[in-house]
Amino acid sequence: MGRTDIVDTIAALATAPGEAGIAVIRVSGSRALELVDKGFRGKVRLCDSKTHHLHFGSFVSPDEEYLDQVVASVYREPTSYTGEDVVEISCHGGVLVTRKVLESLFEYGCRPAAPGEFTKRAFLNGRMDLSQAEAVADLIHARSDRARRSSLQQLQGQLAGRISALREGLIRAAGLLELELDFAEEGLEFLEKDKVSRQIAEALEMVSRLIETYQAGRLYRDGVKVVLAGMPNVGKSSILNALLKQDRAIVTEVPGTTRDTIEESLSIHGLQFRIVDTAGLHEAVDRVEKEGIRRSEDQIRTSDLLLVIMDTSRVPGQEELELAARLIRDLRGQARTIVVLNKIDLTPAVNGSIEQKVAVLEPASIVRISTLTGAGMEDLQEALFQEALAESPSYGDSGITVTNARHYHALLSAKERLNLSLQSLEKGASGEFVSVDLRTALDALGEITGIVTTDDILKDIFSKFCIGK
Repeated sequence: MGRTDIVDTIAALATAPGEAGIAVIRVSGSRALELVDKGFRGKVRLCDSKTHHLHFGSFVSPDEEYLDQVVASVYREPTSYTGEDVVEISCHGGVLVTRKVLESLFEYGCRPAAPGEFTKRAFLNGRMDLSQAEAVADLIHARSDRARRSSLQQLQGQLAGRISALREGLIRAAGLLELELDFAEEGLEFLEKDKVSRQIAEALEMVSRLIETYQAGRLYRDGVKVVLAGMPNVGKSSILNALLKQDRAIVTEVPGTTRDTIEESLSIHGLQFRIVDTAGLHEAVDRVEKEGIRRSEDQIRTSDLLLVIMDTSRVPGQEELELAARLIRDLRGQARTIVVLNKIDLTPAVNGSIEQKVAVLEPASIVRISTLTGAGMEDLQEALFQEALAESPSYGDSGITVTNARHYHALLSAKERLNLSLQSLEKGASGEFVSVDLRTALDALGEITGIVTTDDILKDIFSKFCIGK
C-alpha cells in the first residue's frame, strides 16, 4: 500500500508500564516534531534535526514545570517505523513520570494512540504488509524459541515474498485467459492451455506445501497442549511435578487428590508445551468429583497430545485397560497418544506383562518411567517433542512455516479455487469461466498480505495489539 493522508498525531507509552530504568514514549504523525518541540528543551529544535539523530535535553509541561531529563530520538518520514515523522522520548521509567510526559503531550495536541495504531499506520503507509504487521504481535507474544524464529521469518517478509511470487504466476495465467476473450470475436485462438494448466498446477503445489506446515506452525505459535489422563492415584500429578522439576501439584497417597485441572508451561527443544494435570477418571460419587471429571474430559477432547498414565506397581484391572483403550480410540486422528507406564521402580517383574497388554492398543508411543528415581523422564520429554511434530513437516517450502489461522484459511480458500480452475480447464470450459476462479484465488492470497482487505479485518487484527505498538 502507498502512503495515506493521516491527519492526527498520536502518542503512547511504547514500553511496559511500571517501574523501570527507562521508559520510551512514541509520538507519530505529521506534527510529531512540532508538538514534541513544545515541551523539549535542548541545544537544537527537533524540527531542525536530521533523521535518525538523538538529542539530550529536558521535557517540560505546558506551564513550564520541569518533568524529567530525556533523550529525544528523531525519525523522519518515510524511513521511520510508521512511515511518518516519529519522535521517541526516552525518560526515566515510572508510572508518575511517564504519565506526566504523556499528559503534557496530549495538551500540546497529540491524541492517545489506539491498540496497534503505530503498526497499523506502518501497514497503511506501505512500511510493511499485513502478514509482517501480524508478525510484530506474534514476536511480542512468543513464548518459545521456535515461535520467536517463526515470527522473525514472517517479519522479514519471507511469507510475503512467497505469496507475491504465487500471485505473479497466477496473474500471468489469468492474463492469458482474459487475452483470449479479447480476441474471441475475431475467431482467433492462440491460448496455450497446457501452459496455463502448468502454471496453475505449480501454484497449487506451492499453496499445498504451505498448508501442510500449518499444523507445526500452530504448535510453534500457540504451544502444544499435553493432557495427563488416567485412573486416580496413578501418578499424574507426580509426572507434572517431575516434568516441571518443582512441586506444582499436591501429591498424596489418597486417591482423588486432584479435583480440578492444573496447567503449566514447559519448553522442550525450543517448543512450548502446555501441560495439563487432570482429575482421575472413574465413577464419581459426589458432585465435586463429577465436576472435576467433566473438566478432565473437556481438556482431553481439546488436547494435541494425550498422556495415558498407568501404574505398573500392580497388574491393571479390566476397567483401567478399557479406559486406556477408549481414550486411544476416541482420540485417534485428532490427538496422538502416549502411554506412560509409571512406577517402574516398584515391581520390575510386572512391567513386561503390562507393556504387552498396552501394546495391542496401538498408542503412538509407550514410555516407561519412575518419577521417584527420575528414570525415563528424559525419554518422556523426547517422546513429547517427537510426537508433537510427528505428522507435520518442520518447515515448508524455502523454510517458510504458516503459523496464523487467518493465513491458513486464506490458503485453503485459494487451494479450493485453484483446484476448480484446473478441473474447468480439463473439461474444456471457457477462459472466462476459468478466470473467475483464478481471480478469486488471487483475492484469497491477497488477503494474507493485505493487498485485498476490509476495515473489519484490519480492526480485528490491530485490536489484539498492545497500546504503543
